Amino acid sequence: MQLPVLTRKRRFAALLAVLAAVFGTLGVALASDHQDSPNVELNPLQDLTDVYAFPSPTAGRIVLVMNTRAFLTPAQTATAAFDHNQLYQFKIDNNGDAREDKVIQISFSGSGASQTVQVRGPIAPPVAGAMGNQLASSSPVVSGAINSNLSANDLQVFAGPRDDSFFIDLEQFFRIIPDRKPATGALGALPNTPTASGFRSAATAQNYVRGFNVLSIVVELPVAQLTAGGTAKLGIWGTISR
Repeated sequence: MQLPVLTRKRRFAALLAVLAAVFGTLGVALASDHQDSPNVELNPLQDLTDVYAFPSPTAGRIVLVMNTRAFLTPAQTATAAFDHNQLYQFKIDNNGDAREDKVIQISFSGSGASQTVQVRGPIAPPVAGAMGNQLASSSPVVSGAINSNLSANDLQVFAGPRDDSFFIDLEQFFRIIPDRKPATGALGALPNTPTASGFRSAATAQNYVRGFNVLSIVVELPVAQLTAGGTAKLGIWGTISR
C-alpha cells in the first residue's frame, strides 16, 4: 500500500487517523511531533513526526506507517534519504502493560536514491525499553531498494517520500499557545491571543504542511503476527535511535 507523493503539481491527501488499537475494541489517539525540540531541529533525520496504524483493506491485516524528516520541499525530496546510522522501530504491546512485546526493526544501507531497506520482525525485542536500540541478529525478512514495493514472508513494505498527511493551521496554533511562537519572522508577528475563539472556520483553515513531504516507512502484515501470545488490543508506537 502506498501513500501519494507530493510533486510540484501537488496532490491532496486526507489526514489519516492514528489508531492505538486494531480490530476488536478500537481506541483512537491523535498526536503529531514536527520538529518540536532543538535536538531534532539540528538533526532533522532523527525527527519522528507521526506513527499511524489502521486496518488493511485486506481482512486480517494491519498497516503501520512511520513518518520522519518533516518539511521536505519537492526539490529536497529528489535526494532525500533515511539515516543509515539510525534504527527505526515499530514497538507493539499486546498484553496491556505498556511495554513492547514485539518489535519491527527497519534499517538502511547506502545513501540517496540508491539506498536499500532491511526489515526484521515482528520479533521479541533484543533489548526492551525506551533506550532499547539493539539490532536483532536475525536476517531481514524483507530487503530491497527504497521507493519500491517490496514483498516477502507475508509482509509488504515501502520506504520513501510521501505527502505529509498531517493537517495543522500553524498560525492559529500559535495564537492559542503563544509560548511556542517563533521570536522572528511572519509567524513571530502574530498577536498573543491565547484563546480558541481565534480559530478560523473549518472552511477557511490553512494547512501549514501543504506543499511538504515526509519520508515514510509503510509495513503491512497479518495482525495475528502482532497479537500472537497476547490480546486483540494493541498499543503501537515508534522510535528512531542510534
